[in-house]
Amino acid sequence: MLRDSTRSRLFLAVLIVAAVALMVLDSRAGSNPVTSVARGGGELVFTPASTAVGLAAGPAATLYEGVSQGPKSAARIAELEAANAELESDLQAARLDDGRADQLDELLHLSGLGGYEIVPAQAVTRTTAQGYGHTVTIDAGTDSGIRPDMTVVSGSGLVGRVIEAGPRLATVKLATDVNSTVGARLEKTSKIGAISGGSVPGGPEADLTLELFDMEAPIDEGDRVVTLGSHDGAPFVPGVPIGTVDEVHVAPGALSRIARITPAVDFASLDMVGVVVSGPAEDPRDSVLPPKPDPKGDQ
Repeated sequence: MLRDSTRSRLFLAVLIVAAVALMVLDSRAGSNPVTSVARGGGELVFTPASTAVGLAAGPAATLYEGVSQGPKSAARIAELEAANAELESDLQAARLDDGRADQLDELLHLSGLGGYEIVPAQAVTRTTAQGYGHTVTIDAGTDSGIRPDMTVVSGSGLVGRVIEAGPRLATVKLATDVNSTVGARLEKTSKIGAISGGSVPGGPEADLTLELFDMEAPIDEGDRVVTLGSHDGAPFVPGVPIGTVDEVHVAPGALSRIARITPAVDFASLDMVGVVVSGPAEDPRDSVLPPKPDPKGDQ
């Protein structure tokens, strides 16, 4: 570091004079040995200083370039992020469309097996708040021929029944609602009973509970249950899969046998459903149930 002194000022003056002399000499053409030597000496003296200045100025120039291009870069980044978000949205929509297409295929397959005429709809909202029960709103109503007391199914089985219908929307009470009761029949023995939403007094915790009216009726885990069917198919058409026996329970003094049922439908992820606007010409019995897995199939 140079200090402000007579020596430093003298040194600075010498440098200035030398620089001026070099500029004069450098402006002259030719290869005069004197001027060549002077130029070489000047380069030896001033090149380190110019290099240091260049190194110091480099980051500042880069910073200036970055700042001057900053708005353009930010705009480009925002543009790319928006395009990426749009692509992700399109991909998600495509996945949803593919999923709904698969659900619709399953729904049409079930309706074909049972001989049910259905109106497809989408479950758009769901209510499980206390006092409102388990219900969903679907995006189809009286304009599509839907009215109260019609059976609602998915590609897997029973969803519930319509309790209210407007021109373009309808409300469906789910089979899991505590105030829901469905006549049911065991696949294996054809013994009948009633499926209730939730648990019943004396029974285990459940989403669906079966009460068999015959205390002596055989019932085992894995037995499947379908809808018994109502008069004129309202509110329930016959033969719709309800679920599978998960646990059998006999309460002391009970007048019926109680079983916990695993629903055929995943009520936590309802999407595409079908409203049965016309029931089958005859009871499909167990033909709507999927084939039972072969216990030897994995061997």
